[in-house]
Amino acid sequence: MAHNLNFNHRTGKYSFFSVKEKAWHNLGQIVEDYPTSKEAIQFAGLDYDVEKSPLFTKGTEIIENDNGIDMIDSELEVPDYFANIRTDNNTVLGVVGKDYHIVQNREAFSFFDSIVGGGDGILYETAGALGNGERIFITAKLPDYIRVGNGDDITEKYIFLTTSHDGSGSITAAFTPIRIVCQNTLNASLRNMSNVVRIRHTAGAKQRLEDAHKVMGLANKLSNELESTFNNWAKIKVGDTEMKKLIQLALCPNKETLKHLQKGNFEEISTVFKNTVDDAFGYAMMSDTQQMETTKGTLYGAYNAVTGYFQNVRSYKNDEAKLQSLVMGGTAQIKSQKAFELCENFALQGVDSLILN
Repeated sequence: MAHNLNFNHRTGKYSFFSVKEKAWHNLGQIVEDYPTSKEAIQFAGLDYDVEKSPLFTKGTEIIENDNGIDMIDSELEVPDYFANIRTDNNTVLGVVGKDYHIVQNREAFSFFDSIVGGGDGILYETAGALGNGERIFITAKLPDYIRVGNGDDITEKYIFLTTSHDGSGSITAAFTPIRIVCQNTLNASLRNMSNVVRIRHTAGAKQRLEDAHKVMGLANKLSNELESTFNNWAKIKVGDTEMKKLIQLALCPNKETLKHLQKGNFEEISTVFKNTVDDAFGYAMMSDTQQMETTKGTLYGAYNAVTGYFQNVRSYKNDEAKLQSLVMGGTAQIKSQKAFELCENFALQGVDSLILN
């Protein structure tokens, strides 16, 4: 089974919903209209609670009496550790410490509702659970768009949130713009700003989650700055040679490859890397991505070549791996941010910024 979606035996459905789009591997519920947070929780099969339960292990208890010592098999409580249990089916989702604070699924959705002062402006597009329900994810669209050029090149503004119930990581909320024309996840954050908020699962996590929308106000500032930046990049012409060099630098996997690029030793560079660069460059040249003046031979087009490669060309083991790579700190997110920084430098310094160093 390539996917890792949770199957809820109680309902007989996969824990996933999507608005109008095909759900992962044609599983889950497809709905026609944007749901409320309460409806989204039900559609996605996330209407369960998690509770901490004392953890026990089998052991031997030694009891002294008048006849000597008796050894009795017994259950011993493990101090300071608890099992996180899904209450609807008693599945153990993970083992956590005493300071771990559970954030229920409904509290994650209430975070989204609070961003815009209620549910009216937030549009829930996808949500689901992975594994046994130990990890959940939500994507929601924010009002308004980022517009580039004459307004035909539109980027939607999303917030992605993931949290786990197994103690494996923090609650993460990220601002993730998606360019409609080719569905590129842009993953751009400006210098000295971040598009990600991380909240630890410790005491007070619930309160910090409720307050996180204040920090996510950065999303509005970030989107305004990105609109200005992208419009500027759309006016800067980039030749094929410069575009390929930008792609090489953005996708460069290690220092050894960078040294070969610096010295022009292209025969020493791996075929895998060459093919990756060619695929990204080929994506930039495709007619459906080049038909817009905003990307055709522009710096904005060079940036979209990298983001578009990871979103629309590269193969992934499964959809969970793609999700991890694009929006959860994986390779695609890291390389896309590198491309953003390179384009930023090119806008300031021109071709001089492409000296391989």
